[in-house]
Amino acid sequence: MQPTVNMTPPLRQKAAVVGENGTAVLAEVNVPKVGPGQILVKVIAAAQNPSDWRTAKGVQATGAVLGLDYAGVVEEIGPDVPVGLRYVGERVCGFVKGGVGPTGAFSEYLVGSAQLGVIPIPVGWPFEDAAQIGVAALTAIQALWEAHKDLPTPLAPTTTPLPILVYGGSSAVGFYTVQFAKLSGLRVLVTASPRNFELLKEYGADELFDYKDPQVSQKIKAATGGKLKHAVDMISEAGSGNIIAEAFGEEGGHIGQILIYPSPQENVTVKFTLAYDLLGEDFETPRPFKATPEYREHSEKVVKLLAEILALGKVKPMPKLILPKGLASVQDGFDYMTSGKVSAQKITYRITDTPGVSA
Repeated sequence: MQPTVNMTPPLRQKAAVVGENGTAVLAEVNVPKVGPGQILVKVIAAAQNPSDWRTAKGVQATGAVLGLDYAGVVEEIGPDVPVGLRYVGERVCGFVKGGVGPTGAFSEYLVGSAQLGVIPIPVGWPFEDAAQIGVAALTAIQALWEAHKDLPTPLAPTTTPLPILVYGGSSAVGFYTVQFAKLSGLRVLVTASPRNFELLKEYGADELFDYKDPQVSQKIKAATGGKLKHAVDMISEAGSGNIIAEAFGEEGGHIGQILIYPSPQENVTVKFTLAYDLLGEDFETPRPFKATPEYREHSEKVVKLLAEILALGKVKPMPKLILPKGLASVQDGFDYMTSGKVSAQKITYRITDTPGVSA
């Protein structure tokens, strides 16, 4: 059922905010005001990312509204938004930089850019699935085509299936990276836990390798005949860069990474990308970033590419785990994630499942 659009949003709302010691607590806060170039979104569903609990713990901005990924309906359009870009009642999804201020995805309403980090919800996708698109899909695009400059896209796939390694395929970013790489005509090699092998094959993985296998680098190198030159590291921890580097051939290769680490060896180059950069805002954490006009233009192209890829109708959402009490379940979601239980699933919250919130 299409949610109703309230032309006069309320002044107060329920939201999951940063509490003591970086925890998540349910609170009543002000509905943020829409500003120039922004939209006000009535949030229908939100999805959890590792950045959510890391920001809560690391920044500890008490009272800040948590949450990055959202799906909802445009409720209000601010000034200076190009005519025709957005419309009231539009189903949209994307992400905002939650956990640091008065707006975030774990809320009834949020304010975000009308142009950057937001796209129309793909046809046929319910809000609960669309909520996972923002960070994961945009990071996948960065890791494939911002970190690498010589890879084909699903809009112009190659007929020569050169190999690419997706290290950490059962992460949310991994699921979208695997699909985008496969749609681009690439030969997709993936590391993951064996329990997720069959599922990842359904999403486009050609060959799978146990990331815990001490011979995994050698097996990947043998499978590619020493021809592997492209990799994306969806884990970027626990020596993953060294494992990838050892899977490359004698000429080395290039790694797109989601966390920063130095090149593991001389003939290997690395490129770090961060989804926050795409929002076109200056920030200091997790590392300083200056939003230049050139990068804002690049961000617009990234959003457009994502919308065009999803419009092909060939991308599937990853499995989701909907927690039962909406925003009141966020701390439970944090605990579940930090305990290491999340695997091949996206923790998701329906806002109306929150006690005291009506449709």
